Amino acid sequence: MKRILLIALLLSGLMPAVAQVKKEDLATKNTASPGAETSVTVNGKNIWIYYHAPSVKGRHIFGGAGAHQPDGSVWRLGADYATVLHTDADLDLNGLAIPKGDYTLYADLDNGQWKLIVNKTLMAGARHIWGVGVSPDGIREGATTNDPATELGRASLTMGKPSSPVETLKITLSGAGGAKGKLLIEWENVTASAPFTVK
Repeated sequence: MKRILLIALLLSGLMPAVAQVKKEDLATKNTASPGAETSVTVNGKNIWIYYHAPSVKGRHIFGGAGAHQPDGSVWRLGADYATVLHTDADLDLNGLAIPKGDYTLYADLDNGQWKLIVNKTLMAGARHIWGVGVSPDGIREGATTNDPATELGRASLTMGKPSSPVETLKITLSGAGGAKGKLLIEWENVTASAPFTVK
């Protein structure tokens, strides 16, 4: 009986890692950083990103001394569970080849010249990775964002500034004609974007 139970537990931990991510599994009850989604269909293929959207709330988020998310750090690109990208098609994201599937996204805030980190690690045991740092159960998971063994790669982002400060994090996927699209990240005093092509 114990052996059957052990096998069942192992399988329950492995199954979510190979199945498509379910957005409802990513939702939390954190009203301060509610779940948000952006999606686009390009050439008949669906691409979506699910993230948790924090607000500035008077904080200094990016750039310079005392920033909540300092230059040179890795940011989880949201709050709570790691931000997830799903694509039904192979993509070229600003030179980075992304095979169809599910990934976690982070941003390397490389002294103001951000790079999007695309990581293959989705799960910590039977649950989703809790972004960067220490999760509520004390498991340190941030190393996955800088581990070449779990990282698909990095794509450079084009930096800019919004016309007015953006209070709540906003990530947008949009079509740009034909097989092309655009990823746009906006928060506080920063915008970061990259083009992509559906293969």
